[in-house]
Amino acid sequence: MANTVLASNRKAFHNYEILERLEAGIVLSGHEVKSARNSNISIIDSIVSFKKGEAFLEAAYVAPYTQMSSHVLSYDAKRSRKLLLHKTEALKFSAKVKEKGLTAIPLEVYLSKNGKIKVLIALARGKNTFDKKEALKKKDIARELQKQGFSAKV
Repeated sequence: MANTVLASNRKAFHNYEILERLEAGIVLSGHEVKSARNSNISIIDSIVSFKKGEAFLEAAYVAPYTQMSSHVLSYDAKRSRKLLLHKTEALKFSAKVKEKGLTAIPLEVYLSKNGKIKVLIALARGKNTFDKKEALKKKDIARELQKQGFSAKV
């Protein structure tokens, strides 16, 4: 049984150069888990921040569960959510984020084989506009070669 992708940040591959990846668990409340399992989650424009040796997912949107009881009136869909990492992994990533030009971003939210919701985070460096244009040109050339019957790797 493969991992089921609930949300992905495809924009990240265009805007960032991915250097290192790491899997983390995420702390969600009950209705957020139900909403996430229905793929009502978005990680576009969200980042991972580090505070006191712990990692937090900032600005990720988890839609309110449609059948949620009305007593939860003050639900914040973009609240900060704690990521579950080993202390050494969190400290290693936070030290690298403090370096110039590096950031931690979520790439995917998925359902693991054992039914847990996991987040794939990455250490990334922002691309320049020149790099982005160059990558688009390579993809266009590869697409044209593939149309003509040649195999091309990007």
